[in-house]
Amino acid sequence: MLHLKGRVLVGPDDVRDELWVIDGRVTFERPALARDARTVTGWVLPGLVDAHCHVGLDAHGPVDAATSEKQALTDRDAGTLLIRDAGSPSDTRWIDDRPDLPRIIRAGRHIARTRRYIRNYAHEIEPADLVAYVAQEARRGDGWVKLVGDWIDRSTGDLAACWPPGEVAAAIAEAHRLGARVTAHCFAEESLAPLVEAGIDCIEHATGLTEDTIPLFAERQVAIVPTLVNIATFPQLAAGGETKFPRWADHMRRLHARRYDTVRAAYDAGVPIFAGTDAGGSLPHGLVADEVAELMKAGLPVEAALSATTWGAREWLGRPGLTEGASADLVVYETDPRVDVRVLAAPRLVVLRGRVVG
Repeated sequence: MLHLKGRVLVGPDDVRDELWVIDGRVTFERPALARDARTVTGWVLPGLVDAHCHVGLDAHGPVDAATSEKQALTDRDAGTLLIRDAGSPSDTRWIDDRPDLPRIIRAGRHIARTRRYIRNYAHEIEPADLVAYVAQEARRGDGWVKLVGDWIDRSTGDLAACWPPGEVAAAIAEAHRLGARVTAHCFAEESLAPLVEAGIDCIEHATGLTEDTIPLFAERQVAIVPTLVNIATFPQLAAGGETKFPRWADHMRRLHARRYDTVRAAYDAGVPIFAGTDAGGSLPHGLVADEVAELMKAGLPVEAALSATTWGAREWLGRPGLTEGASADLVVYETDPRVDVRVLAAPRLVVLRGRVVG
């Protein structure tokens, strides 16, 4: 039994003085044997969410179970207790049987055009096969499918959309019929409107948002996961590819230069925004606190930045927070994260499924 005292941040407008963890569940009712509980004081948040993460993947492709375990443990120790795995070629369902590892919502394996994505990551297919592969990954995933919406086109030397509008609309409709939502990796401008008009549910990165497309996202409430800690690498990527693809390199630098303005404009327009790190490709795991800090640099108020990795993110993904009877997945901090979000990087206590795990 745990007794958590101090400030329990149940929601942005719901702050309580204490909660109890009994038999792995949250309760706000004082138990009969309260004196037997271990008491911890601090600021309590629901377990953090990384809404764009890759467990079972590194820069070269799938990794073994030991490496996947290390990735998941790194996220857990950073307070991330719920992961939306935005594409992985590895089968990580064994993690579901480990009570000490974060909960994962999987999107199956990436679906990309032939030779239009990172080698060893995705199913690489042509448009005629898109509906069939989306149906396959919808059945394999946990309610999500991940498309690669745009990538560099070697024939033009710049970013370009990967899918014709008709095929992608049919594929998204099939995913919805099977009960799955669809998200897409998108850096460029031109890929966005056709995907939104086709009914997509979310866009990853979304660096190509403009004053023309932001209202469309807001109207249809298409979420974005900006992954600003990943967008920070654009200048390095541009430098590495500039000799061969100068147009692409210039485009990537321009997208990077306006990244904060893009995210702030989307927030101001009412576009749902959630925190994701893109860990597991070229980035290490455990960066969710850095991403929240980046969202604040982009101009999100502290409550919105926290919601992007806690209350709002859990509601978006259909998972409970600190509600009566819910699984006790929570993080305790020494100081108030609403005052300084940097405290998210140093949890005092991590509780997963009612057990202290970090």
